[in-house]
Amino acid sequence: MVSQAPPVPADAPPPPITPGGTYNLQACATVSVGCKIYIRRPGPDGKEEERLAEILSIRDKPNNPYARRARSSTTDESTKPEDQREFFVHWEHFNKRLDDWVSGSRLVLSRDLEWPRPKVPPPPKKSATPSKKPGKLPKSKASLLRKATSNATMAASPTPGPSTPAAMGLDYSASPSPAPPSLKRKAPPDEEEEEEEEDAEGEDADADAEGEMDVDEEGDIETYDLSLQEPTAESPAGNSFSKEQEIEKLRTSGSMTQSISEIARVKNLNRIQMGKHEVEAWYFSPYPKEYAHLPVLYICEFCLSFFPSHMMFSRHRQRCTMLHPPGNEIYRHEDISFYEIDGKRQLTWCRNLSLLSKCFLDHKTLYYDVTPFMYYVMAKRDSSGCHIIGYFSKEKESAENYNVACILTLPQHQRHGYGKLLIEFSYELSKKELKLGSPEKPLSDLGLLGYRAYWAETIIDLLLTIPEGESSIDEIAQKTSITHADVMNTCSTLQLIKHYKGGHVICLNNQVMEKYNKTKAKKRRRIHPEFLKWKPPVFTREQLRFGF
Repeated sequence: MVSQAPPVPADAPPPPITPGGTYNLQACATVSVGCKIYIRRPGPDGKEEERLAEILSIRDKPNNPYARRARSSTTDESTKPEDQREFFVHWEHFNKRLDDWVSGSRLVLSRDLEWPRPKVPPPPKKSATPSKKPGKLPKSKASLLRKATSNATMAASPTPGPSTPAAMGLDYSASPSPAPPSLKRKAPPDEEEEEEEEDAEGEDADADAEGEMDVDEEGDIETYDLSLQEPTAESPAGNSFSKEQEIEKLRTSGSMTQSISEIARVKNLNRIQMGKHEVEAWYFSPYPKEYAHLPVLYICEFCLSFFPSHMMFSRHRQRCTMLHPPGNEIYRHEDISFYEIDGKRQLTWCRNLSLLSKCFLDHKTLYYDVTPFMYYVMAKRDSSGCHIIGYFSKEKESAENYNVACILTLPQHQRHGYGKLLIEFSYELSKKELKLGSPEKPLSDLGLLGYRAYWAETIIDLLLTIPEGESSIDEIAQKTSITHADVMNTCSTLQLIKHYKGGHVICLNNQVMEKYNKTKAKKRRRIHPEFLKWKPPVFTREQLRFGF
């Protein structure tokens, strides 16, 4: 899936262009956040190519002691002056997960520099002189009355303090979240024009903020400007989405993050070494700031502890005795095992798993508080232990009947059919619970592809086994544990529902069958329910309080 740029209005002015060769990196105002410039990157054929990219953030080259030690032991540090600054860029027509930090020497200064498109000025407001109505207060007095009423209301209703303690014992620094839009009462039509005139000064004062904010009204990220230094300005307590509120929201509404700043933050890790695999991080993950911007972050594949240097990691491996995930093995077939882990009992391990998964999941997060969730980890066994392939988390008590909160196959194990195996296992658990289940929405791009493929294959499998004329949406849902909405959505996407003799029937066309046969020709692993040794966990009211 390729990230789509927002549509440009037809009357928008063209972006300013600076000709190539007329600018340099020494002038601070030349290349700034929001500009688009050509940058050298490795091409698909191994050769170097020049691609257009948008600059999202600029920083001085980080001075991490572990990174400096690693560089000094391998290669000499670059002395080019342009390499003293780094740029976080989004490649045009590429997925967000490919966003990366690049050094200044990779910028192609001989090609044109495209500046951000100037914003279209808002249309002027209609200057209407409202007629005064009898019994209505003057504007100044009405404004004072409203302010006095709001102040009295705030004074009469004290704001309760956060009811949840700090969720993590580790010192994970996090950026402040942007303030939510202020709530205003719905004004009658005859008062709307007066309120607009009274708030004109406030709108003018907010004009600069509207032009400089990195997040627009829809929550879409426009530009980022992140440095290594912590922000000093503190937002008012009444207008910020605090960490305690975020934890409270996660406990009541699943694993979707409510904080836009968590999605907006730029990637802080380069590569991760886990076992014999070394992979690149895709997104930001809130590891401690001391571990950010390292060449490689070393992670123990059994206990998931993380280390900044290979020496510290090797010393840990000599002492680490864990050989499998710390939970109950509930499924074993051939070399695949599934472990059930309670987030409340294995707090540190589940937090480390959530930190690792956040490197590859953009909009979902579980690292604030893991106690309301059960984790089901898939591992592959060999002579050296059980190696983690992927996992999915599940709420202990879901108000929306979700059977999956977060689901992830680690990148080094993707494209081997393990994603479908995780999805199939989650529905086998739902069958044991005698419930219909659905994953938490919205799904990531890869998650949506995996679920659509599983739903299509499962529904067609069932339709081919039952006699004709005896299938219905409810019957399919009950036999597969897929919700009615997901069954209807899948049938509509595959165009299986046809109108026939005043009613609707499910019909398998040749195109669907051809794709289905091609998929079935590929051998893939399946879940065998007879090897599942599991009973649905039952939690008491006290066990579901989670520290409230």
